[in-house]
Amino acid sequence: MSAHLAEASPGRPAETAGLSVRGISKSFGPIRVLEDVSLDIRPGECLAILGENGAGKSTLSSIIAGVLAPSGGTMTWCGEAYAPRSPAEALSAGIGLIHQEMRLLPELSIAENVFVGRLPMSGGRIDRRQMIQRAEAQLKRLGLDVPATTLVGRLRVAAQQQVEIAKALTLEAKLLIFDEPTAALGGDETDRLFEQIDRLKAEGVSSVYISHRLEEIARIADRVAVLRDGRLVAVHDTASVPVRQLVEEMVGRSVDRLFPDLDPPSDRVVLEATGLTSSEGAFQDIDFTVRAGEILGIAGIVGAGRTELVRAIAGVDPLASGRITVAGEPLRLKSPRDAFDAGIVMVPEDRKGQGLLLKQTIEDNIALGNFDLVGRGGWVMPAQTRRFAEGAIASMGVKGRPEQRAGRLSGGNQQKVVIAKWLARAPKLFIMDEPTRGVDVGARAQIYDAIAALARSGMAVVVVSSDLDEVIGLSHRVMVLSRGRNRGIIERRDVSHVAIMERATT
Repeated sequence: MSAHLAEASPGRPAETAGLSVRGISKSFGPIRVLEDVSLDIRPGECLAILGENGAGKSTLSSIIAGVLAPSGGTMTWCGEAYAPRSPAEALSAGIGLIHQEMRLLPELSIAENVFVGRLPMSGGRIDRRQMIQRAEAQLKRLGLDVPATTLVGRLRVAAQQQVEIAKALTLEAKLLIFDEPTAALGGDETDRLFEQIDRLKAEGVSSVYISHRLEEIARIADRVAVLRDGRLVAVHDTASVPVRQLVEEMVGRSVDRLFPDLDPPSDRVVLEATGLTSSEGAFQDIDFTVRAGEILGIAGIVGAGRTELVRAIAGVDPLASGRITVAGEPLRLKSPRDAFDAGIVMVPEDRKGQGLLLKQTIEDNIALGNFDLVGRGGWVMPAQTRRFAEGAIASMGVKGRPEQRAGRLSGGNQQKVVIAKWLARAPKLFIMDEPTRGVDVGARAQIYDAIAALARSGMAVVVVSSDLDEVIGLSHRVMVLSRGRNRGIIERRDVSHVAIMERATT
């Protein structure tokens, strides 16, 4: 049998592992988030660590990378005792972490971000030529054709993620921890990253790979470890494990289905877009409609213009030309407020940067955009705000209290808060850009159910996703974009990975 419980792992000789983790535990006050975890990470292998949000994956990674100190247990690295007191100590030992949440400095260039804290020097001065050349070499390997002098703040989320990866690849580490590295990447970008990981493996570099995209695991990992509620529940000596089995190990129960059943939409057109063209050149001459009760998926590789299109419909980015009608009424977009007033709301792909105020409470976040529903005469009423937030939290099954800070929630619960904020407004069109990016499989199923419920209530829904299984399983129809153009709309009965990719790569 390929899976065994964590207790079997300590029997393996420590010297066979580049990194040995023994009995690692971690508590935050009375809350135990890791308990007696033991693992080996061998030289030149890729170990996938899976689990729902809150299972302890990021905590374990942070301990290995020196971000957190364990409450108990020991580690050895290359046969020596290993207890890093900071990320700098871990890096000096050859262990680097690529965070799920990007930690780039938007006001600095790509090259400066890649080499921040270790700028190449020559003659007592920063060698900018070398810095730019080395940064661009890594960017090209990852398929990002952008000058390294570009300010990071001007890049889209997917490109920023590639910069974060390029930064790690220049560390020359012997163990790299990838925490959701492909969450914002499309198929081509993911393939290039995997090529780099394969190259590093051939050079003897180990990697820990954390991802909610279970279909990636068989492609990139050598072994798989599964965490649940802070405990190691299974270790597979092969990555060729059925996705269904992994999901059931992660959630601790049988999973019958992930995607909900869809009701047929009505014939009533809610959104009609004709000849939409971006003023920034991101897309040209896009035509499509979305009906009441319909979920329209938008697919395409990164750079196809998907996010730019929905941002334009939501009034965030300007249009050069084209016509939009909502429920038969022409829409004149000068700002997001115009779209909002017409009944269009959007959940952005960067929920932390654009969808939430992380330092504010769940209650405050839900109240934002709903002041007319929680106040009277220009005054926000605290008791009414609390009741409103409690209702929104219950409607989406958010695991959190109204007074809790949004930044302390898991990714799945943060996404539920963003969705819940708009539900009370009963919009005509609900746009979701990468709705499950960085969300675990349990919360993902709940979000899918919520999206299907929106459609059943009569709303028109647009879902942009880089996950082809998601866009296929969730949509009545799928529009495929390539190089900023609509390459066709595929009916549910005809949609497949092949049908989408044939259009996405033209």
